[in-house]
Amino acid sequence: AAVTRAPAAPPVPISAPRFDAAYLHNPAPEYPLQARRLRERGTVLLRVEVSAQGGALQVLIERGSGWQLLDAAALRAVKRWRFEPARRGREPVAAWVLVPIEFDLRH
Repeated sequence: AAVTRAPAAPPVPISAPRFDAAYLHNPAPEYPLQARRLRERGTVLLRVEVSAQGGALQVLIERGSGWQLLDAAALRAVKRWRFEPARRGREPVAAWVLVPIEFDLRH
């Protein structure tokens, strides 16, 4: 006898976590004074695991700026940030997001 199976439900799409929502008010990292004096600049790309509650569970350096002081300042700041968590449908879920932090001497 043939077995009839119900069609699989389509997967619920997952929205990515966000760190740029205006109401989150995440402060920019402090530009280390020593790094400014040495004219160090660059972009740190961080990989952040965001909890379903919007906190940073893990913050890892995906690509460093080439300057230890800048990388450390970016890590310190983003560990304290709040995020809009990813969602599976309406349910918040943990997920990873890439966060670029730019250190520019003009700012």
